[in-house]
Amino acid sequence: MTKQKFDTVVIGTGPGGEGAAMKLTKEGQHVAIIEKQREVGGGCTHSGTIPSKALRHAVKRLMEYNTNPLFREVSAPKHMSFPQVMRWTETVIQDQVTLRSGYYQRNEVPVLQGRAKFLDAHTLEIEGPKGKARRIEADHFILATGSRPYRPADVDFTHPRIFDSDTILSLNHTPRSMVIYGAGVIGSEYASIFRGLGVKVDLINTRERLLTFLDDEVSDALSYHLRELGVLIRHDEAYSRVEADPEGVTVHLESGKRVRRDILLWANGRTGNTQNMGLEELGVPPNGRGQVAVNENFQTEQANIYAVGDVVGYPSLASAAYDQGRFVATHILNGTCDYRLAQDIPAGIYTIPEISSVGRTERELTAAKVPYEIGHAFFKDLARGQITGQTTGMLKLLFHTETLELLGIHCFGDQASEIVHIGQAIMSQPGNANNLMYFINTTFNYPTMAEAYRVAAINGLNRLS
Repeated sequence: MTKQKFDTVVIGTGPGGEGAAMKLTKEGQHVAIIEKQREVGGGCTHSGTIPSKALRHAVKRLMEYNTNPLFREVSAPKHMSFPQVMRWTETVIQDQVTLRSGYYQRNEVPVLQGRAKFLDAHTLEIEGPKGKARRIEADHFILATGSRPYRPADVDFTHPRIFDSDTILSLNHTPRSMVIYGAGVIGSEYASIFRGLGVKVDLINTRERLLTFLDDEVSDALSYHLRELGVLIRHDEAYSRVEADPEGVTVHLESGKRVRRDILLWANGRTGNTQNMGLEELGVPPNGRGQVAVNENFQTEQANIYAVGDVVGYPSLASAAYDQGRFVATHILNGTCDYRLAQDIPAGIYTIPEISSVGRTERELTAAKVPYEIGHAFFKDLARGQITGQTTGMLKLLFHTETLELLGIHCFGDQASEIVHIGQAIMSQPGNANNLMYFINTTFNYPTMAEAYRVAAINGLNRLS
Protein backbone atom coordinates (compact mmCIF):
# COMPACT_ATOMS: atom_id res chain seq x y z
CA MET A 1 0.00 0.00 0.00
CA THR A 2 1.51 3.33 -1.08
CA LYS A 3 1.57 6.25 1.30
CA GLN A 4 1.07 9.93 0.55
CA LYS A 5 3.04 12.45 2.60
CA PHE A 6 1.73 15.84 3.69
CA ASP A 7 2.95 18.58 6.00
CA THR A 8 -0.37 18.73 7.85
CA VAL A 9 -3.57 16.70 7.62
CA VAL A 10 -6.82 18.17 8.91
CA ILE A 11 -9.65 15.82 9.88
CA GLY A 12 -13.02 17.49 9.39
CA THR A 13 -14.25 20.23 7.04
CA GLY A 14 -16.30 22.25 9.53
CA PRO A 15 -15.29 25.79 10.56
CA GLY A 16 -12.28 24.69 12.63
CA GLY A 17 -10.88 22.45 9.92
CA GLU A 18 -11.50 25.00 7.18
CA GLY A 19 -9.85 27.82 9.11
CA ALA A 20 -6.74 25.72 9.74
CA ALA A 21 -6.47 24.28 6.23
CA MET A 22 -6.83 27.64 4.48
CA LYS A 23 -4.26 29.36 6.71
CA LEU A 24 -1.73 26.54 6.29
CA THR A 25 -2.03 26.18 2.53
CA LYS A 26 -1.80 29.94 1.96
CA GLU A 27 1.45 29.88 3.94
CA GLY A 28 2.90 27.26 1.60
CA GLN A 29 2.24 23.98 3.41
CA HIS A 30 1.23 20.79 1.60
CA VAL A 31 -2.15 20.13 3.23
CA ALA A 32 -4.88 17.53 2.91
CA ILE A 33 -8.29 17.56 4.57
CA ILE A 34 -10.41 14.49 5.36
CA GLU A 35 -14.20 14.42 5.35
CA LYS A 36 -16.26 11.32 6.12
CA GLN A 37 -19.40 12.72 4.46
CA ARG A 38 -19.97 13.09 0.73
CA GLU A 39 -19.92 16.90 0.86
CA VAL A 40 -17.76 19.39 2.75
CA GLY A 41 -18.98 21.71 5.48
CA GLY A 42 -19.29 19.40 8.46
CA GLY A 43 -22.13 19.38 10.95
CA CYS A 44 -22.21 23.18 10.97
CA THR A 45 -23.34 23.27 7.34
CA HIS A 46 -25.43 20.12 7.09
CA SER A 47 -27.14 19.53 10.42
CA GLY A 48 -26.36 22.34 12.86
CA THR A 49 -25.84 26.06 12.48
CA ILE A 50 -26.84 26.64 8.85
CA PRO A 51 -30.04 24.55 8.62
CA SER A 52 -31.41 25.63 12.01
CA LYS A 53 -30.75 29.32 11.31
CA ALA A 54 -32.17 29.11 7.79
CA LEU A 55 -35.27 27.39 9.17
CA ARG A 56 -35.60 30.04 11.82
CA HIS A 57 -35.27 32.86 9.28
CA ALA A 58 -38.04 31.44 7.07
CA VAL A 59 -40.38 30.85 9.99
CA LYS A 60 -39.75 34.29 11.47
CA ARG A 61 -40.57 35.97 8.16
CA LEU A 62 -43.80 33.97 7.99
CA MET A 63 -44.69 35.06 11.52
CA GLU A 64 -43.94 38.69 10.70
CA TYR A 65 -46.19 38.54 7.64
CA ASN A 66 -49.07 37.01 9.56
CA THR A 67 -48.89 39.48 12.46
CA ASN A 68 -48.20 42.70 10.54
CA PRO A 69 -51.37 44.85 10.38
CA LEU A 70 -50.32 46.18 6.97
CA PHE A 71 -50.50 42.72 5.37
CA ARG A 72 -53.56 41.64 7.35
CA GLU A 73 -55.57 44.27 5.51
CA VAL A 74 -54.81 42.81 2.09
CA SER A 75 -54.34 39.09 2.61
CA ALA A 76 -55.39 36.16 4.74
CA PRO A 77 -52.75 34.56 6.99
CA LYS A 78 -50.28 32.31 5.20
CA HIS A 79 -49.29 28.82 6.28
CA MET A 80 -46.23 26.71 5.49
CA SER A 81 -45.37 23.13 6.32
CA PHE A 82 -42.09 21.96 7.80
CA PRO A 83 -41.10 20.21 4.52
CA GLN A 84 -41.72 23.47 2.64
CA VAL A 85 -39.37 25.50 4.83
CA MET A 86 -36.83 22.64 4.70
CA ARG A 87 -36.76 22.89 0.90
CA TRP A 88 -35.71 26.52 1.24
CA THR A 89 -33.14 25.51 3.85
CA GLU A 90 -31.65 22.89 1.53
CA THR A 91 -30.93 25.56 -1.09
CA VAL A 92 -28.94 27.52 1.50
CA ILE A 93 -27.02 24.38 2.47
CA GLN A 94 -26.11 23.70 -1.15
CA ASP A 95 -24.99 27.30 -1.63
CA GLN A 96 -22.69 26.87 1.36
CA VAL A 97 -21.32 23.56 0.04
CA THR A 98 -20.56 25.12 -3.35
CA LEU A 99 -18.84 28.07 -1.72
CA ARG A 100 -16.69 25.95 0.60
CA SER A 101 -15.83 23.35 -2.01
CA GLY A 102 -14.45 26.21 -4.09
CA TYR A 103 -12.04 27.16 -1.31
CA TYR A 104 -10.36 23.75 -1.44
CA GLN A 105 -10.34 23.59 -5.24
CA ARG A 106 -8.81 27.04 -5.71
CA ASN A 107 -6.15 26.41 -3.10
CA GLU A 108 -5.42 22.89 -4.37
CA VAL A 109 -6.18 21.22 -1.04
CA PRO A 110 -7.23 17.61 -1.71
CA VAL A 111 -10.42 16.56 0.08
CA LEU A 112 -10.11 12.87 0.94
CA GLN A 113 -13.42 11.19 1.62
CA GLY A 114 -13.54 8.53 4.30
CA ARG A 115 -13.13 7.71 7.98
CA ALA A 116 -9.73 8.35 9.53
CA LYS A 117 -7.96 6.16 12.06
CA PHE A 118 -4.51 6.69 13.52
CA LEU A 119 -2.04 3.84 13.06
CA ASP A 120 0.68 5.82 14.84
CA ALA A 121 1.40 9.46 15.65
CA HIS A 122 2.33 10.22 12.03
CA THR A 123 0.21 7.78 10.01
CA LEU A 124 -3.50 7.68 9.22
CA GLU A 125 -5.54 5.03 7.51
CA ILE A 126 -8.57 6.33 5.63
CA GLU A 127 -11.40 3.92 4.90
CA GLY A 128 -13.22 5.18 1.82
CA PRO A 129 -16.96 4.96 1.09
CA LYS A 130 -16.57 1.62 -0.72
CA GLY A 131 -14.31 0.06 1.89
CA LYS A 132 -11.13 0.86 0.00
CA ALA A 133 -8.35 2.00 2.34
CA ARG A 134 -5.38 4.29 1.87
CA ARG A 135 -2.62 5.44 4.17
CA ILE A 136 -1.19 8.92 4.51
CA GLU A 137 1.59 10.41 6.59
CA ALA A 138 2.02 13.89 7.99
CA ASP A 139 4.14 15.85 10.43
CA HIS A 140 1.07 17.34 12.10
CA PHE A 141 -2.62 16.49 12.42
CA ILE A 142 -5.58 18.61 13.45
CA LEU A 143 -8.73 16.99 14.86
CA ALA A 144 -11.72 19.08 13.80
CA THR A 145 -14.28 16.30 13.73
CA GLY A 146 -17.12 18.16 15.44
CA SER A 147 -19.87 16.58 17.50
CA ARG A 148 -23.17 14.75 17.22
CA PRO A 149 -26.32 14.66 19.38
CA TYR A 150 -26.01 12.63 22.57
CA ARG A 151 -28.27 9.58 22.50
CA PRO A 152 -29.02 7.82 25.81
CA ALA A 153 -29.14 4.04 25.45
CA ASP A 154 -32.67 3.75 26.88
CA VAL A 155 -34.30 5.94 24.20
CA ASP A 156 -35.19 4.20 20.93
CA PHE A 157 -33.98 6.57 18.22
CA THR A 158 -34.92 4.05 15.52
CA HIS A 159 -38.60 4.77 16.23
CA PRO A 160 -40.16 6.98 13.52
CA ARG A 161 -41.57 9.39 16.12
CA ILE A 162 -38.32 10.00 18.02
CA PHE A 163 -35.78 12.48 16.64
CA ASP A 164 -32.56 14.24 17.56
CA SER A 165 -31.34 17.58 16.19
CA ASP A 166 -29.79 15.80 13.17
CA THR A 167 -32.67 13.53 12.20
CA ILE A 168 -35.35 16.20 12.77
CA LEU A 169 -34.25 17.73 9.47
CA SER A 170 -35.67 14.66 7.68
CA LEU A 171 -39.15 15.12 9.19
CA ASN A 172 -41.58 14.74 6.27
CA HIS A 173 -44.66 16.42 7.79
CA THR A 174 -45.72 19.09 10.26
CA PRO A 175 -46.75 17.42 13.52
CA ARG A 176 -49.68 18.74 15.52
CA SER A 177 -47.67 18.57 18.75
CA MET A 178 -44.18 17.78 19.97
CA VAL A 179 -42.18 17.52 23.16
CA ILE A 180 -38.61 18.80 23.19
CA TYR A 181 -36.42 17.28 25.89
CA GLY A 182 -33.58 19.65 26.70
CA ALA A 183 -33.92 23.43 26.84
CA GLY A 184 -30.39 24.45 25.92
CA VAL A 185 -29.59 26.52 22.86
CA ILE A 186 -30.70 23.84 20.38
CA GLY A 187 -33.90 22.97 22.23
CA SER A 188 -34.89 26.61 22.69
CA GLU A 189 -34.22 27.43 19.04
CA TYR A 190 -36.30 24.52 17.76
CA ALA A 191 -39.09 25.37 20.21
CA SER A 192 -39.29 28.79 18.52
CA ILE A 193 -39.19 27.31 15.02
CA PHE A 194 -41.90 24.70 15.48
CA ARG A 195 -44.16 26.97 17.51
CA GLY A 196 -43.87 29.49 14.67
CA LEU A 197 -45.27 26.80 12.36
CA GLY A 198 -48.24 26.36 14.67
CA VAL A 199 -47.06 23.19 16.41
CA LYS A 200 -48.05 22.71 20.04
CA VAL A 201 -44.69 22.56 21.88
CA ASP A 202 -43.73 21.32 25.35
CA LEU A 203 -40.18 22.30 26.27
CA ILE A 204 -38.73 20.24 29.12
CA ASN A 205 -35.84 21.92 30.93
CA THR A 206 -33.61 19.91 33.25
CA ARG A 207 -32.49 23.11 35.04
CA GLU A 208 -34.22 25.78 37.10
CA ARG A 209 -34.20 28.42 34.35
CA LEU A 210 -33.51 28.71 30.63
CA LEU A 211 -29.91 29.12 29.42
CA THR A 212 -28.33 29.76 32.81
CA PHE A 213 -25.15 31.20 31.23
CA LEU A 214 -27.14 34.23 30.08
CA ASP A 215 -27.72 37.37 32.10
CA ASP A 216 -30.74 36.66 34.33
CA GLU A 217 -32.81 39.50 32.87
CA VAL A 218 -32.32 38.15 29.34
CA SER A 219 -33.05 34.57 30.43
CA ASP A 220 -36.27 35.74 32.07
CA ALA A 221 -37.23 37.68 28.94
CA LEU A 222 -36.70 34.58 26.79
CA SER A 223 -38.93 32.51 29.07
CA TYR A 224 -41.62 35.16 28.95
CA HIS A 225 -41.64 35.53 25.18
CA LEU A 226 -41.49 31.78 24.48
CA ARG A 227 -44.55 31.41 26.72
CA GLU A 228 -46.17 34.33 24.91
CA LEU A 229 -45.63 32.42 21.66
CA GLY A 230 -47.44 29.49 23.24
CA VAL A 231 -44.54 27.23 24.28
CA LEU A 232 -45.20 25.36 27.52
CA ILE A 233 -41.96 25.29 29.53
CA ARG A 234 -41.45 22.75 32.33
CA HIS A 235 -38.46 23.55 34.54
CA ASP A 236 -36.46 21.26 36.87
CA GLU A 237 -37.67 18.07 35.23
CA ALA A 238 -35.88 14.83 34.31
CA TYR A 239 -37.15 11.87 32.33
CA SER A 240 -37.50 8.41 33.82
CA ARG A 241 -38.43 6.63 30.62
CA VAL A 242 -39.70 7.20 27.09
CA GLU A 243 -42.44 5.12 25.47
CA ALA A 244 -43.28 5.35 21.77
CA ASP A 245 -46.05 3.70 19.78
CA PRO A 246 -47.52 4.19 16.27
CA GLU A 247 -49.69 7.10 17.46
CA GLY A 248 -47.31 9.11 19.61
CA VAL A 249 -44.59 9.40 22.25
CA THR A 250 -45.00 9.55 26.02
CA VAL A 251 -42.23 11.02 28.16
CA HIS A 252 -42.47 9.89 31.78
CA LEU A 253 -40.89 12.41 34.15
CA GLU A 254 -39.37 11.67 37.54
CA SER A 255 -41.83 14.15 39.06
CA GLY A 256 -44.65 11.78 38.11
CA LYS A 257 -45.89 13.80 35.13
CA ARG A 258 -46.51 12.23 31.74
CA VAL A 259 -46.24 14.28 28.57
CA ARG A 260 -47.72 12.68 25.46
CA ARG A 261 -47.25 14.32 22.08
CA ASP A 262 -47.02 13.35 18.40
CA ILE A 263 -43.20 13.37 18.27
CA LEU A 264 -40.19 13.74 20.56
CA LEU A 265 -37.14 15.87 19.76
CA TRP A 266 -34.24 14.91 22.00
CA ALA A 267 -31.96 17.93 22.43
CA ASN A 268 -30.07 17.16 25.61
CA GLY A 269 -26.31 17.21 25.12
CA ARG A 270 -23.74 16.46 22.43
CA THR A 271 -20.86 14.01 22.01
CA GLY A 272 -17.54 14.66 20.27
CA ASN A 273 -16.84 12.63 17.12
CA THR A 274 -13.72 10.81 18.28
CA GLN A 275 -14.82 7.19 18.43
CA ASN A 276 -12.80 4.47 16.67
CA MET A 277 -10.01 6.84 15.67
CA GLY A 278 -7.18 5.03 17.49
CA LEU A 279 -6.63 7.96 19.83
CA GLU A 280 -6.49 5.84 22.97
CA GLU A 281 -3.45 3.96 21.70
CA LEU A 282 -1.64 7.28 21.23
CA GLY A 283 -2.28 8.38 24.80
CA VAL A 284 -5.07 10.78 23.78
CA PRO A 285 -8.17 9.19 25.34
CA PRO A 286 -11.45 11.08 24.83
CA ASN A 287 -13.54 11.68 27.94
CA GLY A 288 -17.07 10.39 28.46
CA ARG A 289 -18.44 13.08 26.13
CA GLY A 290 -16.01 12.27 23.32
CA GLN A 291 -13.86 15.35 23.97
CA VAL A 292 -10.06 15.44 24.10
CA ALA A 293 -7.94 17.51 26.48
CA VAL A 294 -5.68 20.18 24.98
CA ASN A 295 -3.17 22.69 26.32
CA GLU A 296 -3.20 26.45 25.72
CA ASN A 297 -1.93 25.86 22.18
CA PHE A 298 -4.63 23.26 21.44
CA GLN A 299 -2.10 20.42 21.48
CA THR A 300 -3.18 17.04 22.80
CA GLU A 301 -0.94 14.74 24.85
CA GLN A 302 0.60 13.82 21.48
CA ALA A 303 2.22 17.16 20.71
CA ASN A 304 1.97 16.91 16.90
CA ILE A 305 -1.78 16.23 17.11
CA TYR A 306 -3.98 19.28 17.73
CA ALA A 307 -7.72 19.52 18.33
CA VAL A 308 -10.17 22.39 17.78
CA GLY A 309 -13.90 23.01 17.88
CA ASP A 310 -16.52 20.84 19.54
CA VAL A 311 -14.05 18.02 20.29
CA VAL A 312 -12.35 20.24 22.89
CA GLY A 313 -15.62 21.42 24.50
CA TYR A 314 -16.42 24.99 25.51
CA PRO A 315 -17.42 27.25 23.87
CA SER A 316 -18.57 24.90 21.07
CA LEU A 317 -19.30 27.76 18.66
CA ALA A 318 -18.65 27.77 14.92
CA SER A 319 -17.09 31.24 15.16
CA ALA A 320 -14.72 30.19 17.92
CA ALA A 321 -13.78 26.96 16.10
CA TYR A 322 -12.72 28.92 13.01
CA ASP A 323 -10.49 31.18 15.10
CA GLN A 324 -9.03 28.15 16.92
CA GLY A 325 -8.19 26.57 13.57
CA ARG A 326 -6.26 29.63 12.42
CA PHE A 327 -4.53 29.87 15.80
CA VAL A 328 -3.36 26.24 15.52
CA ALA A 329 -2.16 26.81 11.95
CA THR A 330 -0.03 29.72 13.15
CA HIS A 331 1.42 27.57 15.93
CA ILE A 332 2.28 24.78 13.49
CA LEU A 333 3.96 27.23 11.11
CA ASN A 334 5.96 29.19 13.70
CA GLY A 335 6.25 26.90 16.71
CA THR A 336 4.55 29.61 18.73
CA CYS A 337 1.70 32.08 18.31
CA ASP A 338 2.17 35.78 19.00
CA TYR A 339 -1.53 36.52 19.46
CA ARG A 340 -4.10 35.28 21.90
CA LEU A 341 -7.62 34.22 21.16
CA ALA A 342 -10.33 36.60 22.35
CA GLN A 343 -11.42 35.89 25.91
CA ASP A 344 -14.82 37.52 25.47
CA ILE A 345 -16.51 35.45 22.77
CA PRO A 346 -19.95 36.67 21.65
CA ALA A 347 -22.80 34.20 21.91
CA GLY A 348 -25.60 34.27 19.34
CA ILE A 349 -28.79 32.36 20.10
CA TYR A 350 -31.31 32.25 17.29
CA THR A 351 -34.53 31.88 19.20
CA ILE A 352 -37.51 34.07 18.35
CA PRO A 353 -36.69 36.73 19.52
CA GLU A 354 -32.93 36.52 18.99
CA ILE A 355 -30.31 36.81 21.76
CA SER A 356 -26.67 37.82 21.75
CA SER A 357 -24.23 38.78 24.48
CA VAL A 358 -20.56 39.37 25.16
CA GLY A 359 -18.73 39.99 28.42
CA ARG A 360 -19.89 39.47 31.96
CA THR A 361 -23.36 39.14 33.45
CA GLU A 362 -24.83 40.89 36.47
CA ARG A 363 -24.50 37.70 38.48
CA GLU A 364 -20.80 37.39 37.67
CA LEU A 365 -20.07 41.04 38.46
CA THR A 366 -21.94 40.85 41.76
CA ALA A 367 -20.07 37.70 42.78
CA ALA A 368 -16.76 39.41 41.92
CA LYS A 369 -17.78 42.53 43.91
CA VAL A 370 -17.30 44.78 40.89
CA PRO A 371 -19.24 48.06 41.21
CA TYR A 372 -21.35 48.38 38.09
CA GLU A 373 -24.37 50.20 36.71
CA ILE A 374 -26.88 49.37 33.99
CA GLY A 375 -28.01 51.22 30.89
CA HIS A 376 -31.14 50.08 29.03
CA ALA A 377 -32.59 50.86 25.62
CA PHE A 378 -35.92 49.23 24.84
CA PHE A 379 -36.68 48.53 21.20
CA LYS A 380 -40.27 49.74 21.59
CA ASP A 381 -38.87 53.24 22.16
CA LEU A 382 -36.64 53.28 19.07
CA ALA A 383 -38.00 54.84 15.89
CA ARG A 384 -36.50 52.05 13.75
CA GLY A 385 -38.15 49.42 15.94
CA GLN A 386 -41.51 51.16 15.56
CA ILE A 387 -41.09 51.44 11.78
CA THR A 388 -40.20 47.77 11.32
CA GLY A 389 -42.68 46.53 13.92
CA GLN A 390 -39.82 44.81 15.78
CA THR A 391 -40.57 46.36 19.15
CA THR A 392 -39.83 43.34 21.33
CA GLY A 393 -36.45 43.47 22.99
CA MET A 394 -33.77 45.60 24.54
CA LEU A 395 -30.08 46.45 24.65
CA LYS A 396 -28.46 46.28 28.09
CA LEU A 397 -25.04 47.73 28.89
CA LEU A 398 -23.14 46.90 32.08
CA PHE A 399 -20.37 49.36 32.95
CA HIS A 400 -18.06 50.22 35.87
CA THR A 401 -19.52 52.98 38.02
CA GLU A 402 -16.17 54.78 38.44
CA THR A 403 -14.25 54.27 35.19
CA LEU A 404 -17.31 53.81 32.92
CA GLU A 405 -15.50 50.78 31.41
CA LEU A 406 -17.82 48.48 29.46
CA LEU A 407 -18.14 45.14 31.25
CA GLY A 408 -20.97 43.35 29.48
CA ILE A 409 -23.33 43.78 26.54
CA HIS A 410 -26.58 41.87 26.38
CA CYS A 411 -29.10 42.17 23.57
CA PHE A 412 -32.51 40.57 23.18
CA GLY A 413 -34.66 41.09 20.09
CA ASP A 414 -34.51 41.42 16.32
CA GLN A 415 -30.95 41.53 14.89
CA ALA A 416 -29.42 41.03 18.36
CA SER A 417 -26.52 39.00 16.95
CA GLU A 418 -25.66 41.91 14.63
CA ILE A 419 -26.19 44.71 17.13
CA VAL A 420 -23.91 43.19 19.77
CA HIS A 421 -20.79 43.57 17.61
CA ILE A 422 -20.82 47.36 17.88
CA GLY A 423 -20.42 47.09 21.63
CA GLN A 424 -17.94 44.23 21.28
CA ALA A 425 -15.67 46.43 19.15
CA ILE A 426 -15.63 49.19 21.77
CA MET A 427 -15.33 46.80 24.72
CA SER A 428 -12.19 45.26 23.20
CA GLN A 429 -10.36 48.59 22.93
CA PRO A 430 -7.41 49.16 25.28
CA GLY A 431 -7.35 51.60 28.17
CA ASN A 432 -9.77 54.51 28.29
CA ALA A 433 -11.05 53.80 24.77
CA ASN A 434 -13.29 51.10 26.29
CA ASN A 435 -15.66 53.61 27.75
CA LEU A 436 -19.38 54.32 27.90
CA MET A 437 -18.74 57.87 26.71
CA TYR A 438 -17.94 56.64 23.21
CA PHE A 439 -21.63 55.97 22.62
CA ILE A 440 -22.69 59.32 24.03
CA ASN A 441 -20.18 61.28 21.96
CA THR A 442 -20.78 59.39 18.70
CA THR A 443 -23.42 60.34 16.15
CA PHE A 444 -25.47 57.33 15.03
CA ASN A 445 -27.58 57.20 11.89
CA TYR A 446 -31.24 57.89 12.61
CA PRO A 447 -33.43 55.91 12.62
CA THR A 448 -31.37 52.76 13.26
CA MET A 449 -31.24 49.94 15.76
CA ALA A 450 -27.61 50.93 16.45
CA GLU A 451 -28.97 54.10 18.05
CA ALA A 452 -29.85 51.84 20.99
CA TYR A 453 -26.26 52.25 22.19
CA ARG A 454 -26.64 56.01 22.59
CA VAL A 455 -29.99 55.61 24.34
CA ALA A 456 -28.67 52.91 26.69
CA ALA A 457 -25.49 54.89 27.47
CA ILE A 458 -27.43 58.04 28.39
CA ASN A 459 -29.85 55.93 30.44
CA GLY A 460 -26.96 54.39 32.34
CA LEU A 461 -25.12 57.68 32.86
CA ASN A 462 -28.30 59.24 34.29
CA ARG A 463 -28.38 56.49 36.93
CA LEU A 464 -25.06 57.78 38.31
CA SER A 465 -26.35 61.29 38.92
